[in-house]
Amino acid sequence: MEINLLLIFIFSVVGILDTSYLIYHMVRKTPVKCFLFPKEWCLKVQQSKQSKTFGIPNPIAGFLIYSAILLLFFLYLSGSAPFFFIQILIAIGFLFSIYFVFVQAFILRAFCTWCMLSAVNFVIMAVAAFLH
Repeated sequence: MEINLLLIFIFSVVGILDTSYLIYHMVRKTPVKCFLFPKEWCLKVQQSKQSKTFGIPNPIAGFLIYSAILLLFFLYLSGSAPFFFIQILIAIGFLFSIYFVFVQAFILRAFCTWCMLSAVNFVIMAVAAFLH
């Protein structure tokens, strides 16, 4: 398997694990562990009004897009789906990630480790998808 496809596979799985962790804490109404940043920052991001987009909690939307990318990845490998659909979903995730980093930096003035992990995931997947 070529390296670009392997990166998309790995980082979509990492994204599913990341968003699953966030969903778990969202459902349990417990704070996430905050590495690299003050724990208050993660809590601020987790409880902000920007933690939902169009009424959908961001971790759920992220889980759905990562899962769809992974599903399309396997369909692409089997010859059942064009790669273009994967590129579209990755582009959407990438653009939302840029927006959420902007929100954290300039509106909330707080960063969440798990949100930044997702942003890094989408940067790597975007590069891989568009170099494929």
